[in-house]
Formats: sequence, C-alpha cells, structure tokens
Amino acid sequence: MAAFEQDGSIFSVHRDTGLLRDMRQVLSPHHDARPPGTAIELIVIHGISLPPGEFGGPAIDQLFCGNLRADDHAYFAEIEALRVSAHACIFRSGEVTQYVPFHRRAWHAGVSSWRGREACNDFSIGIELEGTDDTPYTEAQYHALSALVYGLRSAYPAIANDHIVGHCDVAPGRKTDPGVSFDWARLRPSLRAERGFE
Repeated sequence: MAAFEQDGSIFSVHRDTGLLRDMRQVLSPHHDARPPGTAIELIVIHGISLPPGEFGGPAIDQLFCGNLRADDHAYFAEIEALRVSAHACIFRSGEVTQYVPFHRRAWHAGVSSWRGREACNDFSIGIELEGTDDTPYTEAQYHALSALVYGLRSAYPAIANDHIVGHCDVAPGRKTDPGVSFDWARLRPSLRAERGFE
C-alpha cells in the first residue's frame, strides 16, 4: 500500500487491487488488461462536464458505467453508446470517485501519443476533473488532485515529475482539455518551468 497525506487528505493505493482506500468507488466495466510488462508511467488529466457546461448529477457515473439515458438530455443521445472510462474523477467539491483499478487499462485517452509512444491508455492513468476548458477549477479540486498525484507517484514510481500531462498534450488537435482554465502552476511547482510559469 502506498499513502500520501497533504493537509489531512490521505490517498492510499492498494497495489494488489489498484484501488484507493476509503474513497467512493463506482466500478466501470470499461477497462481491460494492460499489455504484459507495461509500467504505469504517465498521468493524463482530463476535463468533463455532463451535460456540457453543467455540474452535478449522476451523468458522469452513468457514462463511465455504460448506462447513460438518452432521454435525460438531448446531448446524451449522441454519446450514450460510447464505451469510455477514467480511473478517477475529481468533482467540483473535491470528492474523488474511482471507476477503474489503477493497474487496469481505462479507456480514457483514445487515439493518442506521448514522446513518440502511441496508445497512451496502455501506460497511463486517466484523471477527470469536473469542469470545462474555460471555467476555473475549484480550490478543492486542486487540493485533491495534488494529493492524488503524490499518492499515485508513490505507488507507481515510474511516473516522473514531468510525466503529468493534459489530454490536449497526448491528442493535440483532437482534444483541448483540461483547457486554458487549468492552472498547471497550482498542481505542481516543479511543472512551472515546463509550462512557462517562470
């Protein structure tokens, strides 16, 4: 088990199960095995809101579990057949929900590439933030994300300082999240130079 505590927030990852201890879990069927011998080396940060621009409600859980209801919103009719997931989502309140064990391959990045390596789902962890590209994320979300990233890096040491990227970085031109509203400097001071904050 690997644990990290920050200002009272404790994120413990059970290495055998790949699950967070004492966190809300809504386990998705949308995952499979990583390729044999593949180390977890990357964290991909996403942004999500369902319906677009709206926060709260059960739609994110429903999407990742494959039971989104088309009659609940016109947009849902377009995406109800998607089979996607993330390892975890951090909601506006800072609450963390886990959908896929970290050692399993979640279906979050799609067609993607990082430093010349294709298929980022194979070697990454996908973390969703409830938000939009142009809506500031909350203090509670930054707090929870920082603690979660440290906990994950403790459990999976191949995730180096500069191995934390946005969906926009692994799927440029196709994806824009977590968007211009995401403040990389607030996540990790060590990313400031890389992201141009110095």
